Amino acid sequence: MTTILVTGGTGTLGRHVTERLRAEGHEVRVLSRSAQPYAVDLSEGGGGLDAAVEGVDTVVHCASSPGRGDDERAAAHLITAARRAGAGHLVYISIVGVDRVPFGYYKSKLATEKVIEESGLGWTVLRATQFHDLLARVFGALAKSPVLPMPAGISDQPVDVTEVAARLAELATSAPAGRVDDMGGPEVRTLDSLARSYLRATARRRPLLPVPLAGATYRAFRAGGHLTPGHATGKVTFEEYLTGRFGRRPRD
Repeated sequence: MTTILVTGGTGTLGRHVTERLRAEGHEVRVLSRSAQPYAVDLSEGGGGLDAAVEGVDTVVHCASSPGRGDDERAAAHLITAARRAGAGHLVYISIVGVDRVPFGYYKSKLATEKVIEESGLGWTVLRATQFHDLLARVFGALAKSPVLPMPAGISDQPVDVTEVAARLAELATSAPAGRVDDMGGPEVRTLDSLARSYLRATARRRPLLPVPLAGATYRAFRAGGHLTPGHATGKVTFEEYLTGRFGRRPRD
């Protein structure tokens, strides 16, 4: 049995990773800002972090702070504590396209990858496409308006969070592998078609309003920098996710 620390272990991805690893018989510690006994703010580090990492074989780093911009500092604190504790393997979840799309959060994720690669620890980095849950949240927020605005000309390749969790659990219980193959959902779809599926699943009627945007980030998304059609390893489609969540077949 392996002792594994999951940072962000109460979050969208981390809780599924935790459940998967525990089901496989591993001892799992959950670190987050509020989960006892390992309530730690990684951006600050401190003695609580040392206690969380003590005796751990592998760390699965799922914690992230998109709005705070301190992912690099958090990773540096985690690495320092992991080295002191003698942890042998750090697994990190990143995003497909962080090296191709000049979006602020993506730049932070790419910089964090570099910190991990240079850590001196055994490391594994998995990049995944966006989760179904994220698209549903975005569409839900936009659908509060009478018209659903949609960035024109952009596609996406959403993947199911439980499938990414299963892959992370597999990587966490294997030897350090460096940068592994990207993981994408089963379909590359236009945002328009995904939004229409969401509207049908939630029994809403909204006209879609294509909105052309400007800038390097928008151009990179339009060019598909965030997609990985050659690694469409996910199996759960967006429609299947919506049916499971809302109990309604989107294409009825």
